[in-house]
Order: sequence, then C-alpha cells, then structure tokens
Amino acid sequence: MSFLFGRARTRTNVSDLPRQAREHVVKLDQGPQGAAKVEELAKVLSQMKQLLQGTHEQEASPEQHYQLVTGMIEEDLLYLLAINLYRLPFDSRKDTQVIFSYVFRFRPPNAPARAEPLALAYVVERRPQVLIELCKGYDHKESAQHAGTVLKELIKSSEAATAVILHDDGDEPGSSARGVGAIDRNRKQSGNGIFWSFFEWIDRGSFEVAADAFTTFRELLTKHKDLIPHYLQTNFDLFFSKYNSILIQSTSYVTKRQSIKLLGEILLDRSNYNVMTAYVDRGEHLKICMNLLRDDRKMVQYEGFHVFKVFVANPHKSVPVQKILLMNREKLLHFLSHFLEDRTDDEQFIDEREFLIKQIRNMPPTPVVPQR
Repeated sequence: MSFLFGRARTRTNVSDLPRQAREHVVKLDQGPQGAAKVEELAKVLSQMKQLLQGTHEQEASPEQHYQLVTGMIEEDLLYLLAINLYRLPFDSRKDTQVIFSYVFRFRPPNAPARAEPLALAYVVERRPQVLIELCKGYDHKESAQHAGTVLKELIKSSEAATAVILHDDGDEPGSSARGVGAIDRNRKQSGNGIFWSFFEWIDRGSFEVAADAFTTFRELLTKHKDLIPHYLQTNFDLFFSKYNSILIQSTSYVTKRQSIKLLGEILLDRSNYNVMTAYVDRGEHLKICMNLLRDDRKMVQYEGFHVFKVFVANPHKSVPVQKILLMNREKLLHFLSHFLEDRTDDEQFIDEREFLIKQIRNMPPTPVVPQR
C-alpha cells in the first residue's frame, strides 16, 4: 500500500515511537520485567498523545501525524494496544483512547475530502481484527469505557467499520475477518461472531460494562440505514430469538427497559419496514409484548405499550395475531381502559390508548386472511 512509504524524517524521532511502544507492549506479560515495561510504555504513549494533540508551545504537525500513523500501521500497534488495553494503568488507557481517536480521524493533507482516514481504511480493509479486539474490551471492566468510546466514534463515522463488527463470523466464508471487501451480506450469521457477544455483555456484565455496551449496541443497530435493515432481515430469526429471550426477558430493570425502548425504535424506523412487518406477524412476539403490559414496573409497561401498538395498528394483521387479540378481546378492552391511568398529562399516550381500544373493539369476530 502506497501510504506506507515515502515518510520524511524530522528533527524529532516520531517514527521511533511506534517501534518503542511495540517493544514495550509485547513484554507486558513477562512477570517483573512486564511491570517495568508498563511504566516505559506509559511514557511513550504520553509522548504520542502530546504529539497528536500538540502543546501550548508547539502545534501538532500533519507531517508528524503522518509518520506516527504509518509507523503504528507498520508495527501493528493498533492491534497490540487493543488486545492489551485492559492491562494498562488508568492514565495509559486514557492516553490510548485519545491516540486511537486521533489516529482513526487522520487524513493526509492531500487526501480526497471523502476518503476514509488512513488508519481506518487500513483496518477495515486489511486488519479488521483491531475492531474485533476493541469490542472484546468489554470482557474487562478496566477497558470497557475506553474501548467503547473509540468504538462509538468509529460506528458513528464509518459504515465500513460497523459492517466489519456486524459481519464478523470467524473463519466462515463471507466473514469480515478477511476485510470489509470479503463480506457476504446475504449469508446468515452463525451467531459466533463478535456482534453476538454484545447480548452477554449487556445482560451479564457489571452495571458500567452493560451500560456502555448497550450504548454501542444501539449505535450499531440505528446509525446506518443502508446497512441495518438488510442485516436484520437476513439474520431475523437469530437476532430476535436472542433479543427477546436475553434482553427483553432480562432480570435487570435497566436492561429490560432500554431494550424494549430500542425495539420500539427499530420497529418504527421507516427504513426497517420489512423487519417491522415480519416481527408483528408472529403471534409469539405479541404474547411477549402483552406480558410486558402486565409488568409490575410502570416504565416497562409504558415502553411495552409502544411495541404493542405496532401490532394493533397494523392494518394487515396476520391470522395468528388476530386470533390472540380476539381470544383476549374483552380482557384487553377492560385492561386498556384502565391502563396507566395516572398519565393524565400525556395527551399523545391517551390518544394512542383510545385508538388501540377502538381498533380492538372493531375487529371482525373471526380472523380474516390479510390482503397485501
């Protein structure tokens, strides 16, 4: 790759910093010597951060940035820092987070305006394992926040980075393990890739890990409208099986409430129309939603209501959904007439509740095959 060559030397030994960092980071697990290397690595990381940020005395130089970025690529330092992030002391983890953020945003001065940043292009095309290892930062509470911050920035700015995370599937054909260009977006996932680990991190991680992982999970599923609908359609059964059984049924109140709310956002997003129609066609999904309406916690009931209304408002209800609603019609009408009565100031909710009552009351006495 042409961007790895032609680096000019400057008075500072910028190009030596990635090499020094590599020498230190590969020895972190070598007992007493590793402890000494932590301190030496911390000094190098601090120098790298200052070089990228600039100081009051000296502004950051694009030429030095270029040397540092290409040096990190050559030394595979992005990968090494990602897999060792949890081993570093707090200040070094913060410095590493800053370094990642600057490096992943850097474009050479002569690069086209819409070109991917240099290191990001390299990672998504040639070294996707960097992104996978950053995700694995959620395996350790020490690295979760710092890795998560970098991931969220990348997901917001890069559809390619998002695709790499979503389509990671180990050595399976069409996996992102060989780079974004090797992805087969029509192949169903096995469930063993890094994206599917988010369900465990959210449900079983500590509060801090779970909260940060959920925010990243939400960005993955909502940011790129050209990517997500097809992904969810292709992996519909696997995704919603995990989503309903792990997140919607979570014993954590925060996880449960956030997951129901996100489900409503996904279903009501116009770009996910085909996903929404497939989801609300299934009677078992409606049963899950109706149980949410009976939860002891009012905010869970409220978020569940916003999913329930998608089933009822659907003008092309499937026969299984119609059967459930008709079988429970009288109970539902009575239940909804008193549902969350204390939300007297929420006019939109009151109007929607009355609309659903009317829709259920006016359903024909027997199921009708929908015409689409």
